[in-house]
Amino acid sequence: MNLKELSENLGLSQTTVSRALNGYPEVNEETRRRVKKAAAQGNYRPNVTAMSLAKGRAMSIAHVVPVANRDDVFNPIFAEFIASASQTYSEYGYELMLKIAKSEDEESTYRSLAATRAVDGVIMHSPRCNDPRLELLKDVGLPFVVHGRVLQGEQYNWVDMDNQTAFKQATQLLIDLGHQKIALLNGLEFMTFAWLRRTGYCEALTENNIDVDKSIMLAAELTESYGYTSTTELLATDTPPTAFLVSSYIVALGVRRAISHAGLKIGKDISVIVHDDELSYFDNSGIVPQFTSTRSSVREAGYQAAKLLINQIDNPTRTLSPVMMDTQLIIGASTGPCIN
Repeated sequence: MNLKELSENLGLSQTTVSRALNGYPEVNEETRRRVKKAAAQGNYRPNVTAMSLAKGRAMSIAHVVPVANRDDVFNPIFAEFIASASQTYSEYGYELMLKIAKSEDEESTYRSLAATRAVDGVIMHSPRCNDPRLELLKDVGLPFVVHGRVLQGEQYNWVDMDNQTAFKQATQLLIDLGHQKIALLNGLEFMTFAWLRRTGYCEALTENNIDVDKSIMLAAELTESYGYTSTTELLATDTPPTAFLVSSYIVALGVRRAISHAGLKIGKDISVIVHDDELSYFDNSGIVPQFTSTRSSVREAGYQAAKLLINQIDNPTRTLSPVMMDTQLIIGASTGPCIN
C-alpha cells in the first residue's frame, strides 16, 4: 500500500496522512490514531527517499558504537538498546545507521557524519565521566542524545538509570542481612555507570560504619571470565567475602561458576546481587528469580532515547529533557543471611 492508497481508504488528504504519521502537532490525536491503525493494517511503509526530499533531511539516525576489540560489537546491552531504538525510528520514518568505531576513530566518524549530512542525529554510547565527545558533537552541530551520562560538562539530553541509588540500596540489603565483607565486581571505573555504582556502594558502607576495603573492589571489562577468575581468587583468601555485588549478569555467570567449583551454594554460603538489564538473552524472571538484582529495562531506555532524539530533531529549540529511569531491587534466590 502506498501513501495515495492509504489516503483514499481513509478519506483524508495525503498531506494530513503524512503529517499524522510523522508526528506533526497540528494533527489531532484521534486522527493520528486512526491513520496509524490503518497504516499498520495495510502494511504501509513510508518512502524514506520521498520523506527525505520533502523534509530536507537524511531521515537517518546513527548509533556510533565504540569498540576496543571486535568482540565488543556483540555486547548484549547494545543489541537490546539498538533493537528497541530502531523499532521506534521506523515508526517515525527514520532509518538506523550503525557505525562501529575504534576509540581513536570516533572523532573522524562524527565529523564525517556531520560534514556529509548523512544523518539527522546520533546516539552516543558508553559515556565516560569526563568525555570530550560532548564538546565534539556540539562543535559539529549534530543533534545527539547520550545513552548514560557524562558527569562534567554543560546540559544535554541523556537517558540513564539511577546507578548510584541502585547500588547503594543493593549494598544496604546485604548489610541488613548481616554481611560485612562485600566484594564489588565492577566495570571499568572511568565509565560513568561504573563510577556511580562504586559511589553508591561506598556510601552504604560508610553510612553503616563499615571500612571500605579496596582489596575487594575490582574493576574490569564485564566478561564471564572476569567474574569466574576474580571470585575464585577472592574465595581462596584467608578471609573471603561473604557477599558479591556484581555489575553485570554476564559477570554473574562467572561468579556462579566459581562459587559452584568451590563447593559452595549461592544464597546460603555466599550471597550475590547482580545488575540485571532485563535482557532477552538471559532470563532472570520467575516466581523466585535465580539472582537478587537491581533491574532496569534497556529496551525502555532505547525507546526513550530514540523518542528524545526525534523530538530534538523536530524541535531544535525545545527545552532539554533528560530522562532518569528508576530501578527496582528484585529479591531472588541468590541472597540470604550471613552465616559466618
